[in-house]
Amino acid sequence: MSLKSILAIPFAKVVSKKVKKWANNPHKTQEKVFQNLISNGVNTAFGKDHNFSSINSPADFVQNVPIRDYEGLKTYVERVVAGEANVLWKAKPIYFAKTSGTTSGSKYIPITKESMPTHVEAARNAILMYINETRNSKFVDGKMIFLQGSPILKEQNGVQLGRLSGIVAHYVPKYLQKNRLPSWETNCIEDWETKVDTIVDETLPENMTIISGIPSWVQMYFEKIQQKTGKKVGEVFKNFNLFIFGGVNYEPYRSKFESLIGRKVDSIELYPASEGFFAFQDKQDEKGMLLQLDSGIFYEFVKADTFFDETPKRITLKDVVVGVNYVMIISTNAGLWAYNIGDTVQFTSIKPYRVIVSGRIKHFISAFGEHVIGKEVEQAMEDATKDTDIQISEFTVAPQITPKEGLPYHEWFVEFENAPHNLKELEEKIDLSLQRQNTYYFDLIEGKVLRSLVISKVRKNGFQEYMKSVGKLGGQNKVPRLSNDRKIADVLSGLVEK
Repeated sequence: MSLKSILAIPFAKVVSKKVKKWANNPHKTQEKVFQNLISNGVNTAFGKDHNFSSINSPADFVQNVPIRDYEGLKTYVERVVAGEANVLWKAKPIYFAKTSGTTSGSKYIPITKESMPTHVEAARNAILMYINETRNSKFVDGKMIFLQGSPILKEQNGVQLGRLSGIVAHYVPKYLQKNRLPSWETNCIEDWETKVDTIVDETLPENMTIISGIPSWVQMYFEKIQQKTGKKVGEVFKNFNLFIFGGVNYEPYRSKFESLIGRKVDSIELYPASEGFFAFQDKQDEKGMLLQLDSGIFYEFVKADTFFDETPKRITLKDVVVGVNYVMIISTNAGLWAYNIGDTVQFTSIKPYRVIVSGRIKHFISAFGEHVIGKEVEQAMEDATKDTDIQISEFTVAPQITPKEGLPYHEWFVEFENAPHNLKELEEKIDLSLQRQNTYYFDLIEGKVLRSLVISKVRKNGFQEYMKSVGKLGGQNKVPRLSNDRKIADVLSGLVEK
């Protein structure tokens, strides 16, 4: 063992004690975060508009600050993007994390000098908690790869702009820089397929011990290694023993990964987003991720089944219970106030508070990190059939993660009233519209992580047969426009025209 790996163990112990201190005092920790946020926001434009000077408690906050999503906060964000200071948070942000919007193109999520360190520290602490639990620190002597976006940033009115993963690349600790792959030059390659090929060439001769990234993208990297060497990934990288992931559910990929690697490896799940780093897996044998309570984020929760009520009840940590589906609402030291990120979570534990991501408050597909929503698929179908004689009776969309051949894709189950003469042409039109609307989907298609969508023609009255089979024929029942699993798709597959 090197000095670095030896020192990692006592350092991990110190960090673990610090994490456990706030985790074991959750309500006091959140109260401190809340008061700090309000005091820092009181002189901002948002704070003045929402009477922060009179807010002394979460109950006051509920009375003065309604829940908003990005669209609801957009007028304030636009002022920040235009260069105005002291709008949502004191001074100006140091970065904008550019991400895909749901209704109006790209979103610009502010990252401030106060919030930036929390993104880095949470990822670091996840690894250190693992070391403290397992006493395994040998991997710090090897090479670590983090599959991420380009670190090249643009400037907008004096603020740096880029993808979150590219921004974080600028904050790799000095003691890890020699261990880090890919190289800066490779990381800057925009074309994903070229980038992965170059990463394979860079990493093959190295002692890879940690591999991290979104599962679908890492799977592509593993497959290329196997194609090039004819060996399992675990044979090529004999000391690879820790996989770190986030962004999508790992379970659909787990058996495929173990087959590609040739053995089981430990894993750490993270819950990062442009809006904040919310949780990480702190125990190998516990379900759920430790909610980050001391990271400049104040949490509120709304029961998912009441979220669309006129006045849904907002609760704080002290009132949550295990197993209930909640919409998570955040207020942060980046200036997001009572902000709905769209995720739903369930608590697996309240001593300490651990969560799993249970989905999105609206129907969606994000099997590969694409975040495709109902509005986007409906718009894509409308764009593709406009000014044609094609008529659609019903459709729904599901991911096909494990096709018999080729890349994964989105499968569109469509029942036509008047079918197109050229189904392939319709597929291409829909796919291009979806790419225009959703930058994540575009990136996955462009990077050859996904292939273009495939339409499966459902036979006449097939959707009625489906709804009848599940006891939902008639009334106000509707077929979900899209879903993130294949429960509906598996039934509809038996109703497809042969």
